[in-house]
Amino acid sequence: MPEAGTIELIDTSTTNILGSPYNVIIFNDESHSCFEVTAQIIKATHCSAGKAATIMHEAHTTGRAICFSGGLERCELIEQVLAEIKLRTEIEKA
Repeated sequence: MPEAGTIELIDTSTTNILGSPYNVIIFNDESHSCFEVTAQIIKATHCSAGKAATIMHEAHTTGRAICFSGGLERCELIEQVLAEIKLRTEIEKA
């Protein structure tokens, strides 16, 4: 229990409270460069460049990759950012 007058920070991210009920899937894209896809993944998910490159590479080599896992509302926001450059995505239950 925090002392009186102090603020306790609580992690309220959906992933920690509810687990990861949904995945944003990104599909291989032949109309954008690897750099463009990686940059958009970073913009959408705020992950590191290395993680974004790994996601992009998996989608490129296998046809699809999980781009993000979390609550539905967050997944929908991420999907909207990916759609800004017309990347093909899908949200599925985890």
